[in-house]
Amino acid sequence: MRTTLNIDDELMKRVKEKAARSGKTMTEIVEEALMREVAGVTEKPAQFKLHWVTAEGPPAPGVDLSDRDSLYDTMERRR
Repeated sequence: MRTTLNIDDELMKRVKEKAARSGKTMTEIVEEALMREVAGVTEKPAQFKLHWVTAEGPPAPGVDLSDRDSLYDTMERRR
């Protein structure tokens, strides 16, 4: 079925870019998005990525790095 929709210019630009990257037509991209919306299907959220922060220097006073239980006790007290 052919139909006419008024779509925001920026959104249409993004649809065109996605179609070009994926090798699909704009119609396929829009149909898939509409099917997900109508079916109530949501995309899987992005994978969580943990960013490590390290600091140089000696451990905090009273922390014994060779004693796992001591480390856990120290971390629990700081919450």
